[in-house]
Amino acid sequence: MKRGSTFFLKGVVVLIGITALALCIFWLPGIASRDAEANPETAYLQYPFLVCAYVLSIPFFVALYQAFKLLSYIDRNKAFSELSVRALRYIKYCAITISILIVSGIIFVVFFIEGDVAGVIALGLMCSFASSVIATFAAIIQKLLKDAIDIKSENDLTV
Repeated sequence: MKRGSTFFLKGVVVLIGITALALCIFWLPGIASRDAEANPETAYLQYPFLVCAYVLSIPFFVALYQAFKLLSYIDRNKAFSELSVRALRYIKYCAITISILIVSGIIFVVFFIEGDVAGVIALGLMCSFASSVIATFAAIIQKLLKDAIDIKSENDLTV
């Protein structure tokens, strides 16, 4: 049962990664190009937007890779190990980085883009909130796992 569920979750992680990569390669440049054609006054922001989007995708893919590694540790019965704690730490740092980058983008939009930007700000705040929730969850699981490892090592020393 455990191997089946981790296999399913690994498949989901890979599917999310492939979908995100396809969106980065095919969808983002098209969106930026259409926006530049529709709004010539902000067409100069097309390439900075793409650079920022690709920079934002780096911690996302790192977090997906760490989630895949964490599932592999669970498969190998190494869930209660420093490797799992380290993977959760990287996931937490990636989520915090994503949140900071999104908030920085929102600040840029507020100060430098004129017009109706409420939709962009709302979407950015929702994504930043979701990333913050993931960071908090990873931090809690990391702390619980570290405590469980410490208790296990204390019990091993007393035996």
